[in-house]
Amino acid sequence: MGTIFEQVRSGGCLSYLIGCDETRVAIVVDPELDQTDRYLALLSERGLRLRYAMDTHTHADHFTATRALAAQLGVPVVMSRKSPAPFADLRVEDGETLIVGNLRLGVMETPGHTEDSLSLLVGDRVLTGDALLIGGTGRTDLPTGNPEALYDSLFGKLLRLDDSLLVFPAHDYKGRGQTTLGAEKQTNPRLQQKDREGFVALMRGLDLAMPQHLTEALRTNRTGGMTVKQMIAEAGRQVSFMALPEALQRVRSRDTSLLLLDVRDKESYLNGHLPGARSLPRGELELRANADLPDPTVRILTYCKLGKISTLAAATLKAMGYTRVVALDGGIDAWTQAGYPIESGQG
Repeated sequence: MGTIFEQVRSGGCLSYLIGCDETRVAIVVDPELDQTDRYLALLSERGLRLRYAMDTHTHADHFTATRALAAQLGVPVVMSRKSPAPFADLRVEDGETLIVGNLRLGVMETPGHTEDSLSLLVGDRVLTGDALLIGGTGRTDLPTGNPEALYDSLFGKLLRLDDSLLVFPAHDYKGRGQTTLGAEKQTNPRLQQKDREGFVALMRGLDLAMPQHLTEALRTNRTGGMTVKQMIAEAGRQVSFMALPEALQRVRSRDTSLLLLDVRDKESYLNGHLPGARSLPRGELELRANADLPDPTVRILTYCKLGKISTLAAATLKAMGYTRVVALDGGIDAWTQAGYPIESGQG
């Protein structure tokens, strides 16, 4: 039986495309949002149809692409029965099997890193998510983590499998792609602490930095909401922009037909703003727009520090009926770096 197995690395994140060579159907496991186009390209290059998009657990350090792939290709999202994600279509549990063409993928519940952690047995290999890593284990200090549960998952389940099984984790930050169960039993420092109490004490004593984008990743991966990056990209498709030199020309000519709107906080505005700009912080936009911007036909140019929040603000104003709103292409940081004029105090 032919198995197609592709590992996709994105920084320290590892995801997997697994396909049946005979039937040309596949599953993608732990896909990362920024790699969505790559998964689609691999499917096309290999002549595969996606059957499932699966996460082994709720990720806290990257944004899942399962929902995006499911939406584009019309496939179900697979997660644990314990997953909080409302967009999971197929919820699996211990002892069940996913059928991908002629392949049989065995599901193991391996909680500890998170309550909803799964591992996946695929022929001569096991995808361990964040339960078992190369030379380490998943951390247990994030939401729903539990060192006692991780001990049971490792010593009661995973480490009882055949030593020859290849181990493919969901993360590795040292450029490694695989190991074996036998090698991990012998060399993995955390697995040398075989006593339950000692292992739990070890895990609780780890002093690890929190993942970047922790709050945003958990929010989007748990709820299916958009990431900030996606929100900005979506807003950018709804508005047009004005280049810095064009805006400078209008400032210098004192163009009264263009309202400059600073959407940063008030303190930032007072410390320095575009000449003639008015202050209306993004957080107050919906509450103050009717009073502060009574004419919905006025031409408005929004700007912020880097050009991202002002893009959201412009899209919000457009949705509220301000038909001639544009966003500055760049922010006040780029404006000042170009040597353009700045005012301070109340405009």
